[in-house]
Amino acid sequence: MATIDLKYGRGVVPFDYAEERFAVLSGARDDPPLDDRAINEKLDRPIGALPFEEVISPGESVLIVVPDATRSSGSAQIVNLLVRRLIANGTMPHEIRIIFATGIHRPVERSERDDILTPFITQRIRTIDHKASGIANLAIVGETSGGISVSLNGALIDSDHVIAIGAVTFHYFAGFTGGRKLICPGLASERTIEATHKLAFDCETRARREGVGPGLLAGNAVHEAFLEAAKFIKNVFNISTIVNDAGEVTDVFCGDLEASHRAACGAVAAKCTVSIDTKRDVVIASCGGRPYDINLIQAHKALDTAARACTDGGRIILIAECAEGSGREDFLDWFDAENSDALAGKLCDGYRVNGQTAWNFLSICERFEVEMLTTLDDAVLKKVRVKKADLSNVAGTGFILPDGAKVNVRAISP
Repeated sequence: MATIDLKYGRGVVPFDYAEERFAVLSGARDDPPLDDRAINEKLDRPIGALPFEEVISPGESVLIVVPDATRSSGSAQIVNLLVRRLIANGTMPHEIRIIFATGIHRPVERSERDDILTPFITQRIRTIDHKASGIANLAIVGETSGGISVSLNGALIDSDHVIAIGAVTFHYFAGFTGGRKLICPGLASERTIEATHKLAFDCETRARREGVGPGLLAGNAVHEAFLEAAKFIKNVFNISTIVNDAGEVTDVFCGDLEASHRAACGAVAAKCTVSIDTKRDVVIASCGGRPYDINLIQAHKALDTAARACTDGGRIILIAECAEGSGREDFLDWFDAENSDALAGKLCDGYRVNGQTAWNFLSICERFEVEMLTTLDDAVLKKVRVKKADLSNVAGTGFILPDGAKVNVRAISP
């Protein structure tokens, strides 16, 4: 028997398995972290753009965009280097602001700010909260070719320069995280977020739109809308990071928003795409620990990955602490629907971002026997059609996904 430690919140759950019955599916995420010197060298060689010090002049304002607590991006190290370089270049501390790209997520807590930026930065540089439902802090910047009105945080417009920092990994319908997502949906209005996310769902077929999925950019309607919306902000220097399982920066792609992000996506796809000859009857998937299993909405991404490796009617065991519950108070309301088809009808009648997540979650639970090892109570699990997991009784052959939220599984045959 072999033993693997599956991440669960900030801890682990050991699982004993027979190697002849279970295969571990994991991307190449054990690269050593980059030190400050190596990262500075990367920043000196941007893709499709000049180094930011050659563009930013003393006296000009700089807005640094960072992810919220649901993302692991290595932003603390990057921001500290950026701030030091900006000040050395003539930018004063009061000319620098940092905004959290929360989208429709909850605000970032004080302790989380220190984790994301370090106390050194939070004590010296002003931070801003984004409110997607606010009015005073939002501005209409244009309309996409598809007719979506784009409203973004006014800080993007008021600043002379914008530096966006985000990690790149797979996203279950946007293709990849990072890059344009820091601006839209990260700093967009609730209406813009809903309109762009709605492109992932086809109300005629009541299913995921063709061309939308993890690892897909070309022809992905959601990605294209995000990018088009983000490009209304012209002065963006993008920094896309790749992080290891410890959340440490292992690679950096910076420069032009689209070009540098696409280069990072290519690197992630090459390292973290796992191909399997055929699906199996059992899949045990850890999200990869916190923040990937911080709540049910975030944990769902690993469930989506697990479903791509499991035969229809098979058993999926999701390891997800969900210390912050479902993620939103209204998320569980979608599960009042009789089934996924009824939920799809409700979604098309009145689209909401998390309704689509609920539809995908429920669709997976209808196709597979889904169990969870979690802190969620029995009432919540019953509502979302999930059973409590029993790791002591796992028969059959299957796969183990130790980082379900960070890999893309492609089955050659069903």
